[in-house]
Amino acid sequence: MRSFQPLFLFLCVFHVHNSPNSKVLAQNGGDNKGNGRAPKGNGRAPPNEAMAEILKEKQEVIRKRKAEIMKKQAGARGFLKKKKIDRNNRPASQLRRKDPFRRKKDDLASILFPGVSPEEFFDGEEIPMWVDLVESKKTQVPFQYYDLPTCQGPSMKKVAGLRKNLGAKLQGHNLKPSPYEIFGQVDQDCQALCMVKVGIKKLRWMRHLVDRQYRVHVSLDSLPVLMRSKELNYAVRGFPLGFKAPPSYTGLAKDEYYLYNHIKFSISYREDKDNFEGFRVVGFDAHPVSISHQSSTGDLKDLTSDTVLKTCMDGVIVKNDVSTFLPLTVSDTKDKDATLDIVYSYEVEWVASEKYWSDRWDIYMVGSPDDEIHYFSIVNSLMIVFFLMGAVATILLRTLKRDIAAYNDLQTVEDAQEESGWKLVHGDVFRPPQNLRMVLCVAVGTGCQLGLSVVLTILSGFFGFLSPMNKGQTLSSVIVLYVMSGSAAGYVSSRLYKLMDGKKWKRNTMLTATLFPGMLVAMFLSLNIFLSFAGAATAVSIWTILLLSLLWVCVSTPLVFLGSFFGFRAEKLSVPVKTNQIARVIPDTLWYLKPPYTFLLGGILPFGSVCIELFFIMSALWLHQIYYIVGFLWVVALILFTTCSLVSIVTCYLQLCGEDHQWWWRSFLNCAGGGFYFFVYSLWFLSTKMNLVGILPTMVYLTYMSMLSIAFALFCGSVGFLSCLIFTRLIYGALKVD
Repeated sequence: MRSFQPLFLFLCVFHVHNSPNSKVLAQNGGDNKGNGRAPKGNGRAPPNEAMAEILKEKQEVIRKRKAEIMKKQAGARGFLKKKKIDRNNRPASQLRRKDPFRRKKDDLASILFPGVSPEEFFDGEEIPMWVDLVESKKTQVPFQYYDLPTCQGPSMKKVAGLRKNLGAKLQGHNLKPSPYEIFGQVDQDCQALCMVKVGIKKLRWMRHLVDRQYRVHVSLDSLPVLMRSKELNYAVRGFPLGFKAPPSYTGLAKDEYYLYNHIKFSISYREDKDNFEGFRVVGFDAHPVSISHQSSTGDLKDLTSDTVLKTCMDGVIVKNDVSTFLPLTVSDTKDKDATLDIVYSYEVEWVASEKYWSDRWDIYMVGSPDDEIHYFSIVNSLMIVFFLMGAVATILLRTLKRDIAAYNDLQTVEDAQEESGWKLVHGDVFRPPQNLRMVLCVAVGTGCQLGLSVVLTILSGFFGFLSPMNKGQTLSSVIVLYVMSGSAAGYVSSRLYKLMDGKKWKRNTMLTATLFPGMLVAMFLSLNIFLSFAGAATAVSIWTILLLSLLWVCVSTPLVFLGSFFGFRAEKLSVPVKTNQIARVIPDTLWYLKPPYTFLLGGILPFGSVCIELFFIMSALWLHQIYYIVGFLWVVALILFTTCSLVSIVTCYLQLCGEDHQWWWRSFLNCAGGGFYFFVYSLWFLSTKMNLVGILPTMVYLTYMSMLSIAFALFCGSVGFLSCLIFTRLIYGALKVD
């Protein structure tokens, strides 16, 4: 007879001792080595028979539980059919979307997460669980769940198709049904899922993922799984793939990697028969366990969900124990064909709760005390910025009013010859730039297109058309609105190019449509090649690239040409003064009025007005946090716009007072310097807040932050340039110039 675990022997002895036809098995000793026959005794039950009885009872319990589940499922299906409710195995976020303009309920969830409505379930009803990315904060290279050596879930053909937007495809989100079966209010004891044989090469990759602290993300009723501990006072989304234990913990000679192959799911629900039928899911927790499973028969080859595991018997608590951890290693490391048998299992516990459905997201928002710091910092920034706006506006209005009155009171030629300052350059202030005037027009037009798309996206989120829980929706909105705003870029670029007496309007229009998008596409495709070689989930397919190309070529470019057509057909922007034929010599000015000092000094305030909010936005982008305060974002966008405008006007006024009339490029670059500080800030964020490991994760981070820095610089520069253009036309239009 084969040897068993001490606890399992105790269960066998306890069962035989309480059997009416048997006595204590230990009196015989139960030794049956080699002969394969049961020992003789005075009515004593052989150990094999006792084992068979235990297995028979366990299988009978499983059979009754399945019958109970089937009975509850039949009742749930009958109720749904009677109520004409169509489940179709879809996530809650995609249910009840036939009327997007329905009246929202006055609860916290409808305000924070518009578009997500409560979903009721019933006893015995199968509730789909969805698997998402396996990702880590240490690397920005996520993988799909089924890239891992794990149990395969149901085929997507058996489940209703999920609608994936463009942003979800670019971010790698691809929800698939999980291998775990969840039934409404049906507790599930430890149950085997499958057994997977993992080779040495795959084990090496799994150890790498565990070392990089990858976490598995699943969701139930659109609620991400949460791993939390009241004792340690922490809560984090997703559960780790495994862990690395030091020698001081395991007693081994070196660090060892272990896999979490058993998951304990705890689902909280709320019932309220007065307000709704069925129950609502209000919590979804997971507790991972690493355990080396053993079959009751000693054979794991033909393992199914009905297989009774010795480590999952009644009375056996599945817990993390150093003696039963599952190491990610094979016994014979010299054998290249050696494999590790991994048995995956899970259990489900349903817990009644008094928590309301509208409050189920509170635990995801708490995290750290940064929320209060966020609120008061934004309010403090608002107070400071508004004070600076008032002070700068007052100074400028007073100074300009006095200068204009003094210049207009000049009566004699002698007085006019003694004039100095910004009025002296009235004959050169509207002289077009000699270098790269077309590039300047394209940059300003692109900045206007970016600003318009971002503002429309923020307004969509502010008025409830975007849901933060719909993965990729915000990115999709930015891309689509940017494409649809192409006519604005073409119009602004063409009007400015016509003002600068440009003649090559076809080249100007083509550059407006291709320069910035082409640069982004080149950076994205170069990065996508490396991600494809790494097998990352964020490596987009050729069809997604084709879709982006169609949006660019078939939608954005025609709209740019349309806007450019109307821009060139419109009348040329008028200027209040005539331009001299010979350009005036620019005198030497103070050092802080010369480039590149003006670029560095002018970019500080635009970046400083958003640096606090930028920290939370980057935390949401790279640290997997949830960003939901769209109202603050809208206020910060207005502050950024106003700050760029005022900074540009002040620097332009100081430059004109120094008799420097070449303000065109200077007004753009002074505010565009904020993009430089944006990138420097991203480097600080990389070194202090992110623990990236490897070249590819760093490359991913720097590539995307470079894109955002360039876009930020274009937006700030376009606001600064247009503000200076309006400012110069106003002040020189108020002068009496012969």
